[in-house]
Amino acid sequence: MDVIRWCYFLLLSQTLFFSPSHTQTDSFTSILISQNGLDFVKNLLVNKAIASIIPLQIPRIEKSVRIPFLGGIDVVVSNLTIYELDVASSYVKLGETGVVIVASGTTCNLSMNWHYSYASWIPPMEISDQGIASVQVEGMEIGLSLGLQSNEGGLKLSLSECGCHVKDISIELEGGASWFYQGMVNAFKDQIGASVESTISNKLSEGVSDLDSFLQSLPKEIPVDDKAALNVTFTTDPILRDSSITFEIDGLFTKAETNQVLKSSSLRNSAPSAICPGNSKMLGISLDEAVFNSASALYYNAEFMQWIVDKVPGQDLLNTARWRFIIPQLYRKYPNQDMNLNISLSSPPVVKISEQYVGANVNADLVINVLEADQVIPVACISLEIRGSGALRVMGNNLGGSVKLEDFSMSLKWSNIGNLHLHLLQPIVWTVIQTVFVPYANDHLEKGFPLPIIHGFTLEKAEIICSSSEITVCSDIAYLDPRSGLSLPRSAPWINTLL
Repeated sequence: MDVIRWCYFLLLSQTLFFSPSHTQTDSFTSILISQNGLDFVKNLLVNKAIASIIPLQIPRIEKSVRIPFLGGIDVVVSNLTIYELDVASSYVKLGETGVVIVASGTTCNLSMNWHYSYASWIPPMEISDQGIASVQVEGMEIGLSLGLQSNEGGLKLSLSECGCHVKDISIELEGGASWFYQGMVNAFKDQIGASVESTISNKLSEGVSDLDSFLQSLPKEIPVDDKAALNVTFTTDPILRDSSITFEIDGLFTKAETNQVLKSSSLRNSAPSAICPGNSKMLGISLDEAVFNSASALYYNAEFMQWIVDKVPGQDLLNTARWRFIIPQLYRKYPNQDMNLNISLSSPPVVKISEQYVGANVNADLVINVLEADQVIPVACISLEIRGSGALRVMGNNLGGSVKLEDFSMSLKWSNIGNLHLHLLQPIVWTVIQTVFVPYANDHLEKGFPLPIIHGFTLEKAEIICSSSEITVCSDIAYLDPRSGLSLPRSAPWINTLL
């Protein structure tokens, strides 16, 4: 009965990525589940699926037989129940269009009630007897073939073929004159075996149908915050290789509740041949730099990237008296007046990823304001081109990071107080960027954004690999048992005995 779990396994192995909203042709995120990952999910779900279907009721069986000198005898087998299943071995084979799953050496134990009756004619009366019996099915082979396709941005699971074959069955009667009727009840072996086969096959078909419905109902996007969500629309059919499944999803940031996708000019339309070196990790999630640039475009368009600086930590800089030697004309025109700095991005930040470097270029305008009475008086605007380097890290199921200032350049955009000696302003601007802008950015970057991982699973021992224009998170996974709150890692021996 390994197979019911297989349906769950396949489903869940795809739902590690959710289901989406609208069909796209471009893909910016790839998710690869290696053979190690498939085996982990399979082993976990074997036990969970078996636990979910046991006990399994087999339909009542009735049979009439004729015995010399006795005539017709009515025999009934009822309350036939599978109460234990054990799978000796199982495997999954990936093909071009789907997945073949085979469980072999499966045994199951059943209990049942038996009853017989017949009418004697010397003297005329009804004779009956009843009891219970234990049944053991051995060498059962179960197999099914599942198709996987993208369907309007989601995943569709279909059952191509399903079968169950019972090799051997033994029945042991208890109660009544069971020793006398053992041979008679043995005549039910074929019917009991056929009922077990059909019941298990039907249960598998129901499970696949339910799981397909579950896939179709999965969320279309992953919330990031009140402004943004991740579009997790599947863009192509799953790519099945000998030992891995790859899913291509849109992966870009969208406006929350609008499904408006903000795209970058960078495109990537094919899945990488091997996301993680040697496929040693269970899971590989590859994100194109366009994902990060779609985030920066979204928050830029949401006017989220503007700051008023009226205090610099540890510095008393925002008064014209402190600027009298840097911009003398400012002090002469506005002596001893408080100031603030209005920093706003002039375009979305641009993220660049290479094998050695994750960087960002930020273009911003810095407006110097003088505060006079109830007025805010703009006196000059400086254009900034800021170059930063980033460090990425995985925190739980989120991808976050931090940025540090590498360099910046300045140019005067306009001035109401004459020409400015920008080289004299450079230390102040550096201080503002380092003490205000960078900490603010890092405060948000450290929170990160969610990677497409299904609820209940967590990343474990994650590594980040940078390549040309993309980063890949290579990780094992652990399952958080909701009953105990314990995280069950990939290497734990519980896999064969859980539940």
